[in-house]
Amino acid sequence: KNILSIWIERKMASFFYHAESIETDPCIRLNSDGIKYEEFSCMYPTFGKTYSSYEIDFDVLVIRDWMRENPAVPVTAVTLYIILIVAGRSYMSNKPAGNWRKSLAIWNFGLSLFSWIGFIRCFPHILHNLVTFSTRDLICNDPEAMYGSGSTGFWMQLFILSKFPELLDTFFIVIHKKPLLLLHWYHHITVLLYCWQSYAASTPTGGFFACMNYGVHAIMYGYYFLMSIRMKPKWLNALFITVAQISQMVLGVTLTLLGFYYYLFDKNLENPCWIKSENNVAAFIMYGSYLLLFLQFFFQRYWTVKAAKNINSDKKNI
Repeated sequence: KNILSIWIERKMASFFYHAESIETDPCIRLNSDGIKYEEFSCMYPTFGKTYSSYEIDFDVLVIRDWMRENPAVPVTAVTLYIILIVAGRSYMSNKPAGNWRKSLAIWNFGLSLFSWIGFIRCFPHILHNLVTFSTRDLICNDPEAMYGSGSTGFWMQLFILSKFPELLDTFFIVIHKKPLLLLHWYHHITVLLYCWQSYAASTPTGGFFACMNYGVHAIMYGYYFLMSIRMKPKWLNALFITVAQISQMVLGVTLTLLGFYYYLFDKNLENPCWIKSENNVAAFIMYGSYLLLFLQFFFQRYWTVKAAKNINSDKKNI
């Protein structure tokens, strides 16, 4: 199906579900799957004043359905990404490094701003869920009902789709002839593939993963922006970014372990856990490998004999 036919089907379904709804609470709505969810902007009117009707009423299930029917899209993107890396490095091998600092500054500023907005939109809802629901609910409940619909669902979907333009990070590394670390390209490839599959499969823990990543990227790209315009304050050390990234991976591993626990031992037959074994295994491998790579990076950069040289080289990077 093309995205237009999916949109038409969703609009028709949404019309019938809303016609049949007798819900009296204005903050409880039905998405086009007929799933009840609480609209965050309605629950907290102070926050709600900052939301647009487009965010609130956007039907994320149209694109989600299209993603489910097109699993080849991320694979194609990753394949092209690898080919362009190889071709780009070969092309630049006998050419001087480019000077795209201004473009890089704009790029990093844009990604930092986007990530800050995404974090501000997602974190309050995740915090609300943390203080409202049990651990079992957070790990196991239908994500469409928990955070994946309405305004928060809109920003969750943007997070998934943002993994495609983020591949352009590598362009600036190649064009400036900077070292291309395994951690960099492996992270970009695996996170794109996992995010697509996880979103299409409606993974309950995806909201936590997205919110964490929004927050870390907001700080990280802001740091890169300041580096690219040579205005980084002395107190802002790259060590802080690395520690934040490691903390993200520790939380990711912890969430996947909780997922395994509920998948194996949860006995609630009326409301079965939404954790899917293959997705959770992929998440564990992904976050586990990231954790090892970031720890390796941390010790090599800050705990070895070369650490001082590496820290000083920050001023010349990017």
